[in-house]
Amino acid sequence: MAEGSGFGKSILIGDQFVLDEVPAIVSSISYETVTTVERIDGDGWTLEDNRVEVPGYKERKREQQGHSIDRILEVMGIDVKKHPIKITVGGTLLAGSGVGASAASCVSLARALNAEFELGLSIEEINRVAWQGEFPYHGVASGVDNTASTYGGLLLFFLKGEQQHFERIECPGAFEIVLANSGVTVNTAALDEFIDQQKSDEAELFAARLKTMTAQVSEMKTALEAGDLPTVGKVMSENQKLLIDMQMSHETVDSMCKTALENGALGAKVTGGGRGGYMVALTPGVELQETVASVFEKEGYKVIRATIGGK
Repeated sequence: MAEGSGFGKSILIGDQFVLDEVPAIVSSISYETVTTVERIDGDGWTLEDNRVEVPGYKERKREQQGHSIDRILEVMGIDVKKHPIKITVGGTLLAGSGVGASAASCVSLARALNAEFELGLSIEEINRVAWQGEFPYHGVASGVDNTASTYGGLLLFFLKGEQQHFERIECPGAFEIVLANSGVTVNTAALDEFIDQQKSDEAELFAARLKTMTAQVSEMKTALEAGDLPTVGKVMSENQKLLIDMQMSHETVDSMCKTALENGALGAKVTGGGRGGYMVALTPGVELQETVASVFEKEGYKVIRATIGGK
């Protein structure tokens, strides 16, 4: 029997457009998915998914999850007809759209299989396997979620010539955020078609918006490195307005962002694939974090309190 883990994540900016070579700023969060692999009698693999979830999430993702497991096993060269296994998934990360739940499950499974079958894969190879496991969930996976899940920390992630790159962002100090789930589960793979339609229908406008977003990423990175959280928050909210214009948010998320700002958050926006899932609010200081988190909890939303950044 062997165990592996993968971090959840929150994307502060960049989100849906990494495949269009817009950089993303992404951070792991301390909540993890933990997967155990054990040998069993029989044929093939079985799954026990014990993750705490946003209601309905696991059922909606079940088919994609099965394809993801098959793909990871194939990439890692593991024949479960000869070596049948039971996969058990759990951990502290709430399974829902927008916090890298699929990536965390892929990373944790890759690590557990690597340990159980003594494959000796490096961290780079684990990340690559997890990236392959993300394709059934996303259609085409950029690699941003699994990279944050594998390596941890606050990262600038970008594609250049189809090659994945990342660098660490060092902040003067750590700071608090609140992640709240809208309850709207998103079919991430369908987002690609929606974005492709925008490219086709409004090519010049789409290109101009991506240029604006790229400039926002640069401004946020500079602010993070300087510890200028008010500017980070300002950029987050400006980016949310752009995402609303691009129909990449959701009316429930929009309302939640407004609530966060009204209760003192420095910035708030949709995080992850968009059109539902989680929103992230910048709430530096435990007191402010608790104020904003409590408001959402009183309204019945699932909430994650996280601390990111620092050296």
